[in-house]
Amino acid sequence: MTSKRKSFSQNIVKLLQTIEDGILIGLLLLMIFVAVLQIFLRNLFDSGILWGDPLVRTLVLWIGLIGAMVASRNNHHISIDVISRYLPDNIKKLTDIIISIFTSLVCAVMAYYSLVFVVMEKNDGALSFAAVPAWICESIIPVSFAIISFRYILFSLTSITKLFKPIPR
Repeated sequence: MTSKRKSFSQNIVKLLQTIEDGILIGLLLLMIFVAVLQIFLRNLFDSGILWGDPLVRTLVLWIGLIGAMVASRNNHHISIDVISRYLPDNIKKLTDIIISIFTSLVCAVMAYYSLVFVVMEKNDGALSFAAVPAWICESIIPVSFAIISFRYILFSLTSITKLFKPIPR
């Protein structure tokens, strides 16, 4: 029964990762297409899409934050790993827990304040490009930081359970 449940949860995680990857690839292809189209239109027709450049800037934001979400799902965030190489295993496990909790807290704070920012933008009614509200373009910020925070909470909980798990002999 537990292997069936584990298999189901693994399938869900795999599906969500595939969706994340698909969104990232789709946005990257769209960004490249719009940027190349803008270059083509400007060089050959002295024209361009009025909202093309703001769209590309928005896509850069989305690609960067979704890329951070993808990196966080396997704990591949940017880190300076000088001291932990020389630490004993038990202390290294403890520092991994502390780092995961700290990362989760920082991302949770970022998610909260970016949500406040997005709500302010929605109330302001500013437009980003082509009649698209700015808050829609910025909505990826709190979503991505919330997901990254949640993932690092899970990493810390997993690390804590491994820390107290007896070593088989």
